[in-house]
Amino acid sequence: MLPTFVIGLREGLEAALIVGVVAAFLGQHGNRQALRQVWIGTALAVAICAAVAVALDIVSSSLPHPQQEGLETVVGAIAVAMVSYMVLWMRSHARDLRGELERAAGSAVASGSSRALVLMAFLAVLREGFETAVFLLATFNEGHNVVASASGAFLGVLVAAALGYGIYRGGVRINLSRFFRITGIVLVVIAAGLVMTALHTAAEAGWLTIGQQPALDLAWLVRPGTLVEPLLSGVLGIQPHPVWIEVIGWLAYLIPMLVCVALPRRAGRRTQGARIADTGGAQGA
Repeated sequence: MLPTFVIGLREGLEAALIVGVVAAFLGQHGNRQALRQVWIGTALAVAICAAVAVALDIVSSSLPHPQQEGLETVVGAIAVAMVSYMVLWMRSHARDLRGELERAAGSAVASGSSRALVLMAFLAVLREGFETAVFLLATFNEGHNVVASASGAFLGVLVAAALGYGIYRGGVRINLSRFFRITGIVLVVIAAGLVMTALHTAAEAGWLTIGQQPALDLAWLVRPGTLVEPLLSGVLGIQPHPVWIEVIGWLAYLIPMLVCVALPRRAGRRTQGARIADTGGAQGA
């Protein structure tokens, strides 16, 4: 439940933030027709992403076992690539994300192009929704309790929608940079588990034959029916008898990504305009 909650919360907040900024600008300028189109486009994007997720699940369940394992490997690899790009991109842009969105929306309103704002909201929800669908499908394949996983995703999206509405109304203030850093660390740990699972399903599909020698015996720790088993296998992707390629892949992904995401971002060099402004202020004094 925890992995899907974090996924729904993070992805949902990104989409809610974009839609909230767009809706706020359109509401301030009294463009009710475009605002209505934003809500219609948002609902349409959600429906498309849900249809894609259902179609992938149906196709996966109808395949023979080797092909099913192969599809799960592909979905897991795509999910890892998506979350890695998202986490790294957000690390560089989270601090200025809201300001960038407001400037883009302001430029569109100034040019009289409300359609650009409607399209921005639609594509944002479609992109985040598609990423969420792929990532959740990979997490469902990794976990054992589909009901708990689905409940976690629903609660995450619900909390994200509430936060997005609060930001839209101006009553909620959160540090986006800190929020995306903390959730980024959690997602990196989850993605590392997806790496291990993808390597395992690739071997089951017959695609991967190297490094299949047993590396560790963790049956004493990852025991079915215990309280820690869902955490270790469902969240961290740890198997009772991991092989060497799975251990190497898990470590090779987890360590550099954690270092990159957890370390605070260095402040960039000050812009020339800021230095000139300071110089001018000093001279005026």
